[in-house]
Amino acid sequence: MKNLLSMKDLEVNEIEHILNRALEFRQGAESELDKQYTVSNVFFEPSTRTKMSFEMAERKLGLHVLPFDAGTSSTLKGETLYDTIKTLESIGVDAVVMRHEKDEYYEELSTGINVSIINGGDGSGQHPSQSLLDLYTIKEEFGSFKGLHITIAGDVSHSRVARSNAQALQKLGAIVTFLCPPQWQGEFDSTSNWEEVLPLTDVVMLLRVQHERHEADETFSKQQYHEQFGLTQARYNQLKPSAIIMHPAPINRDVEIASVLVESEKSRIFRQMQNGVFVRMAILESVLKERF
Repeated sequence: MKNLLSMKDLEVNEIEHILNRALEFRQGAESELDKQYTVSNVFFEPSTRTKMSFEMAERKLGLHVLPFDAGTSSTLKGETLYDTIKTLESIGVDAVVMRHEKDEYYEELSTGINVSIINGGDGSGQHPSQSLLDLYTIKEEFGSFKGLHITIAGDVSHSRVARSNAQALQKLGAIVTFLCPPQWQGEFDSTSNWEEVLPLTDVVMLLRVQHERHEADETFSKQQYHEQFGLTQARYNQLKPSAIIMHPAPINRDVEIASVLVESEKSRIFRQMQNGVFVRMAILESVLKERF
C-alpha cells in the first residue's frame, strides 16, 4: 500500500490487517519499521483531532515530524500543490499526511510524485483514517460487522466521513441507513424519521453540521435542527441497551447531540479519539513498510 487515499481502494483483508495491527499497538507492540522515516502533516483545512492524532502516532513510531504551516507556505504565492509536495519529497520527506478542501486533490499528484500520501480528508470526498478508527471502535464493541445496523445521521451530502464509512461498512457486511434533512442526502437514499430506525440501531454515527459548506438557504437554526434531526435525550432513551453513539467531532453540542449525551454511558466519542492514535500508527507503518 504505497498510499492511503480512499476506503474504496482497500480490500477487506487490508482493512482487517490495519485493525488487527492497531489492536497490537494498543496492547503495547513495538514498531516494525526498520529505519527512522520523515513525515510531514500538510493541512490546508483546520484540524485538531486528525492532525494531532497523526502527530502523536508519528512520535510513538519514532518518526521525524517535519512541521508544515499552510498559512506561511509558498502556496500563498501561487505555488501549485504538486510543487509543494515535490519540494517536500526533494528535501527528504518520505510520506505526507494531507488535508485539502478540494475533492480528490490527490489526483493531480498521481504521477511524478514518489512520496507516499495519506489522505487526511479531501473536501466532501473521503476520510479513510477516520473511517478506520470508527471501524476499530465498532469492532472493539461488537466483535464483528456482519448484520449490524448502523445509522449515519446528519449532514450526509457534505460528509467525507459518511462516504468513507458507508463504503467500508457495507463491504464488511453491516446494514447502513442514512438519516438527514432531505436536502442533505446527496447521492444516498435517506430517511428523516428517527422512529423508523431507533429500535433497530446498533450504532448511531452522528455527523457535524458543516455550515461552512452550505448555501444560505440550506441552514437551520440550532434548536430547529436539534429538535428535528439531532440525538435528543428522548431519542437516546429509545436506543437498545447495547447501542453505542459515535461522532467524528468537532461536536456542535445541542445541535447534532444533546450536550449531556456527549459523555453518556453509550457514548464512545472520546474512545474513538483514543483509538485514532493506534489506528494511525498502523496506517503509517503499513504505508512506510510496504512502500520502502
